[in-house]
Amino acid sequence: MTTIMKPRLKKIKRRRKFSDEFKKQLVEDFERGELSVHELGRLHQIDSTVIYRWIYRYSSYNKRGYRVIEHQMSSSKKIKELEQKIKDLEQKVGQKQIMIDYLETMMEVAKDELDIDIKKNFGTPQSNDSKKGKKS
Repeated sequence: MTTIMKPRLKKIKRRRKFSDEFKKQLVEDFERGELSVHELGRLHQIDSTVIYRWIYRYSSYNKRGYRVIEHQMSSSKKIKELEQKIKDLEQKVGQKQIMIDYLETMMEVAKDELDIDIKKNFGTPQSNDSKKGKKS
């Protein structure tokens, strides 16, 4: 009896090379506060340690030997932004409610004064009101 041995295959890691311009652009994005190191890493599928290495190499003020600390938005600033967003959303809801009330009033006026029922009631038969205005 002979046994066939399967070859052991390893997945070869693909090494990527990045241009200096690309590295500098990532460092600039980080320094402007547009993206964090971890966001840059997820976006470009690059390990964060590599990005930190580029920061130390290409940054104008983050040098090796100093720890890079990413400041998240202060909680008071974040609370103010969220409160403003709530205020804006409440205003929009208020405007929509005013529009709904207005349209409901218009439908009632149309029914009472013009004898036109705009609301759709699926269980009731269609009215014959359209024949009233026509001359026979």
